[in-house]
Amino acid sequence: MTAVLTPAATRPAPPPALTIGLARTALELRLFVRDPAQVVFSFAYPIVMLVIFASVFAGEDRPGGVPFAQYFLAGIAATGIMLTSFQAVGTALAEERERGDLVRLQVIGTPPLGYFLGKAGQVLGTTVLQLAVLLTVAATAYDVPMPDGAGRWLTFAWVALGGALAGTVLGIAVASVGSSRAVGNGISAFAIVLQFFSGVFFVFSELPSWMQEVAAVFPLKWLVQGMRSVFLPDAAAAAEPAGSWEHGMIALVLAVWVVVGLAVCSRTFRWRRAA
Repeated sequence: MTAVLTPAATRPAPPPALTIGLARTALELRLFVRDPAQVVFSFAYPIVMLVIFASVFAGEDRPGGVPFAQYFLAGIAATGIMLTSFQAVGTALAEERERGDLVRLQVIGTPPLGYFLGKAGQVLGTTVLQLAVLLTVAATAYDVPMPDGAGRWLTFAWVALGGALAGTVLGIAVASVGSSRAVGNGISAFAIVLQFFSGVFFVFSELPSWMQEVAAVFPLKWLVQGMRSVFLPDAAAAAEPAGSWEHGMIALVLAVWVVVGLAVCSRTFRWRRAA
């Protein structure tokens, strides 16, 4: 008697990476909201810094007669984007790897791209909310004028988007360099130094030339400069080292860092802790 062979059970095709990324974004946002410490730090830090510096330097103007609060808003908005992308993602990813969360995602078939998209979606969502709160405080408490015209808001959008994406992929890239404690401490120290070098707390053109040259290598300097082009009057561009806002260069540098970050992520990302 001839045996009848039945077809082997086949596993259904996994969802596309984009579908997984959208699902991961919703999950990442829920996890973010459930972590009060992260929520408070992400939203409170930029506002607290604005309140402190705007109060200490009240009545002082920056180049072109720009009030300090208005000048500082550009830098602290850029810093907020860096916090929610580079710093938060790098630290969280290293912790998730140590807890074994990433191993479980690998076991259920999560593609790296889907995981990356989830992180990027969470960063974009929290960045939008963070900036909305920060601009509301600046406008209502310190009478900082908001951008006038669609052109400035468009610049604000693409600069923020480019900075958030660059920060996200770089956060993913550096999360593989060591333990969660080493990554967290290293990112925090590097972020503080980079803020001083990039003109967040001081007028960039007044910094030593070697600091300007170092800062020009990293995306934060260009992110801050892009924000200055949004919140400062056009005449303030004369105080920039190049005498203009250099929107083309800003877009190019942020795009290059996104590409570089993706290339590094593809080579260094791992689901498990190093042996």
